[in-house]
Amino acid sequence: MFTQIGELAEQIPVVRPETKCDIVNRLFKLNPFLEGVAVLGDDPVPSLIMRSRFFQQMGTQYGYNLYMGRPVELIMNSQPLVVDYLEDITSVSIRAMNRTEEELYDLVLITSEGSLVGAVSIRRLLLAAADVRTEMAIFMNPLTGLPGNRIIEDRLQQSSQLDRFSVLYIDLDHFKSYNDSYGFKMGDQLIQATASLLRSYFSFPDAFIGHIGGDDFIAILNSHDFRSCCDEVIAGFEEIKMQFYNQKDLDNNFVMGEDRAGQHRPIPLVSVSIAVVTNRDQEYKDIDHIVSEATRIKKRCKSVRGSIICTNEAALI
Repeated sequence: MFTQIGELAEQIPVVRPETKCDIVNRLFKLNPFLEGVAVLGDDPVPSLIMRSRFFQQMGTQYGYNLYMGRPVELIMNSQPLVVDYLEDITSVSIRAMNRTEEELYDLVLITSEGSLVGAVSIRRLLLAAADVRTEMAIFMNPLTGLPGNRIIEDRLQQSSQLDRFSVLYIDLDHFKSYNDSYGFKMGDQLIQATASLLRSYFSFPDAFIGHIGGDDFIAILNSHDFRSCCDEVIAGFEEIKMQFYNQKDLDNNFVMGEDRAGQHRPIPLVSVSIAVVTNRDQEYKDIDHIVSEATRIKKRCKSVRGSIICTNEAALI
């Protein structure tokens, strides 16, 4: 399943701004299915000439004589929709359909690291977006509506190829004791509230949030800038969890329940642990290597009481 817009990119002809309109006219005549031509000069941001608009200009009373021997920069669209290769298809489709009516069906130009890699037609973009929505509906977690394990695995695979990534494994400590004390319905509501919290903090373009299952979540960032997000998640969780306990348990700061050894004793209130794996100082050969490292870090998190962030290098309480 395609998820990144760059996977839909198709090559289109590229001309310079000073190229004469008669050359572009010849390109369109020789390629009857060619929708548009990119224009790239000294400015790294590409411009666009759409077939329909080109022939509209040429078809006016004086258009042919006025433009045919002159440069295409006179009639090109200097501000087309230009997106990065890594942007997800759904968000690009929304941006494309929010354009003015005049540009609604223009090609979307795709760049990678500042270089033009191709374009995608609106027809192909919308078909791909529909496929993504259908696939995601199948592989979404039914409790939270977040992407499930199939999509998570695909996203991990993509991110592992990046120069920079941070993988955040997020889970709730002592959640079983909470379920035992307050019941599965309240437990499900706490999971849903946690999912909403995570969605609010990881909704920017270079982030992904998924639900592994139960009280386990994962966030993936295309950067090493994870600290502020983690701090906000912990602060937000500590605030929302207050709504899920009665006043007595809040005052005691524990619930009575069975520990893993079956002993009835005070159990701490639910907290959140975030195990962070980055490739800042270490390379990972595959996603299994990433998961193995995350598992090791999660064990360290679990040994500390309260909400905590642990990374490859150290614990950040």
